[in-house]
Amino acid sequence: MHRCDRDRVTVAEESPRTVATQPPVLDRRRRNVVFVTIMLGMLLAALDQTIVGTALPTIVSDLGGAEHMSWVVTSYLLAETVATVLVGKFGDLFGRKVVFQVSAVVFITGSFLCGLATNMPLLIVWRAVQGVGAGGLM
Repeated sequence: MHRCDRDRVTVAEESPRTVATQPPVLDRRRRNVVFVTIMLGMLLAALDQTIVGTALPTIVSDLGGAEHMSWVVTSYLLAETVATVLVGKFGDLFGRKVVFQVSAVVFITGSFLCGLATNMPLLIVWRAVQGVGAGGLM
């Protein structure tokens, strides 16, 4: 690149660009396993968004707290939305595979804790934990 500053001409050379390392190419079988795993994770997260609607009347009758019924769904969706935004950056920093695996563990742990909830406030908190995991699976 040439630059002119009044009477003198300077030549600035561009530094040689480093060649980015390419990710390894997966064979067909491994690529299919990865694809199915990701799709199952997304299916579980999406299914869990809606399936609670059919069980909610039974849950409320068992745990009480009908005035907090909408928070069971809302806490999940809010946590999922926030986590989805953050997980993209975490994937860049720590690797997508690790973030997906951690998200799956958080989601499963949240699901387990939801099953152990003894009252509505606990269920709402555990649904939020589950939503954080679901945000990473999406």
